[in-house]
Amino acid sequence: MTVASMTGYARAEGRDSQGSWVWEGKSVNGRGLELRCKSAPGYDGLEVHAREAAAKRLKRGNVQLSLTVRTETEQSQVRVNEAMLEQLLGICRQWQGRYPEITPARMDGLLALKGVLEPAAEAETGDAESLRAAREEAMRASLESMLDQLAAMRRVEGARIAAVLAAQLDEVAALAARAGNCAVLRPEAVRERLRAQVAQVLEAAPTLPEERIAQEVALIAVKADVREELDRLAAHVAAARDLLAQGGAVGRKLDFLAQEFNREANTLCSKSSDVELTRVGLDLKAVIDQFKEQVQNIE
Repeated sequence: MTVASMTGYARAEGRDSQGSWVWEGKSVNGRGLELRCKSAPGYDGLEVHAREAAAKRLKRGNVQLSLTVRTETEQSQVRVNEAMLEQLLGICRQWQGRYPEITPARMDGLLALKGVLEPAAEAETGDAESLRAAREEAMRASLESMLDQLAAMRRVEGARIAAVLAAQLDEVAALAARAGNCAVLRPEAVRERLRAQVAQVLEAAPTLPEERIAQEVALIAVKADVREELDRLAAHVAAARDLLAQGGAVGRKLDFLAQEFNREANTLCSKSSDVELTRVGLDLKAVIDQFKEQVQNIE
């Protein structure tokens, strides 16, 4: 299963003897799955199917679906109002008898009069119910095609983002390794720094009780050691890589890991008493911010 983005667009068209229609789907980032469907007048019943079909394919994002229908009335689908035509012919004959000089009425003129030609009743153009059912079935097929295209586009975009995230995770791992190799974290350097800081404490307060001195030494030791933060960073990198390999709707979990990454980088910077280690911590924060921005697009 691949990682999918939450952004995408798709369109599918359809046509039958009665006209044409277009399904459009647009999706952008969202905290959950929010579906909005706008159907053409008279086709509200398709909204339920549209929502169910979209929910099967998409797990997160603000998704807008729309159906536009264009009806085409063929000229052959008309009938003659015979009663009205007979009435008009009778009037013409009556007045023609009274006034022979009047030019006889032409058929094309009579047919052009309002009400003589009218749209054929649905019952005369075929079974209305079967035509309606066939059209809605074709519309559902077009909808499924459009949603498949939308999901495919989101997967393509997701693959691109996943590659960017993988590269950023590699950079985080490299920076964590670089931090671990800083001279300030070597055992002899840590011991020397601890001795110097303990000496400063004793010089500032030579009468401190031994218990208080032990507490101060423990605090200094904790502040000097960033190995725990580096170990957690390595664990978070491994977890994020596993999620990318797993695929599917992993955006929320990746977002949580991004927050954990940031927490460890902040702690690393706050503990640092060395220019090189601080520089690495700031580089880490920059990469993690980029990682978090990209994760916001993942389903």
